[in-house]
Amino acid sequence: MTEERLVRRDIVLAVDDTPESLSLLTDTLESAGITVLVATSGESALALLDEVTPDLVLMDAVMPGIDGFETCRRIRQEKRLLQLPVIFMTGLSETEHVLRGLEVGGVDYVTKPLILSELLARIRVHLANARVAQASHTALDATGRFLLSVDATGNLQWCTPRAEQLLAQLFKSSPSELHLPPHIASHLTRLRTEGAGRGPLGLTVGSRKLEFSYISSAGPGEYLFRLVEIAMDSDDEQARQTQLLQGNLSITAREADVLLWISRGKSNRDVSEILGISPRTVNKHLEQVFEKLGVENRASAAARAVRILST
Repeated sequence: MTEERLVRRDIVLAVDDTPESLSLLTDTLESAGITVLVATSGESALALLDEVTPDLVLMDAVMPGIDGFETCRRIRQEKRLLQLPVIFMTGLSETEHVLRGLEVGGVDYVTKPLILSELLARIRVHLANARVAQASHTALDATGRFLLSVDATGNLQWCTPRAEQLLAQLFKSSPSELHLPPHIASHLTRLRTEGAGRGPLGLTVGSRKLEFSYISSAGPGEYLFRLVEIAMDSDDEQARQTQLLQGNLSITAREADVLLWISRGKSNRDVSEILGISPRTVNKHLEQVFEKLGVENRASAAARAVRILST
């Protein structure tokens, strides 16, 4: 008996109000090994997307009722569909139409009559890009870090589970409806445009203090930030505790900073994010602390710090 290896087929949703166009697209994509779903209107496409998430959408721009541009805009309002590639197909070739398609969230624009070989090539490129983006998000999710990405205007695109949980608590919303308030979105845009050399941005939300750091571009029109929650000690109290450790233990100010956060139960990664230094640098500081205190591990060092701070 021959053993068959099952390979997942890519799924493309084709949206067009013309049966002849849908038939041509279905035949072409199926012959290329792609599973095709069809919708004849924007309304039916949105209804179908409530039930299944394809890997890519081919969208006719001009349709009665909800046109392709409005359909794409509504797709982008759904958090789970933010990364879904949408390629517009239309006879409209004026620059303003191309720009409109990109502004509402399309990733590409092909004009009719379609050149099928070119269309297939574009589909495969965007499917590959989408797989890379998904793999990157999955890898970042696995790190357990507080990371989020926004678009050019600061609107939330995606975040890791830990960041999602924290933001949902802060803004009292469910993960599916999560968004950043306008003032935070504008702060993040300014932080990004003023350059990566600027330090972290601190913001207070209710009784909690957040710190955002711009990392890099995460893809076309997507920007990655790190989020850290800072303990709400006053600056004076924080400085007093650091100086207390530094004076009693004969360690440097930076070593005292690291030890202070370790005594509060923070991991090396947490400390690196709070202080804006690498985990490797945190470890180096801890090695110096262990040597100066004559201890062998972080638990012993933390215990010494707690005793000094509690006196």
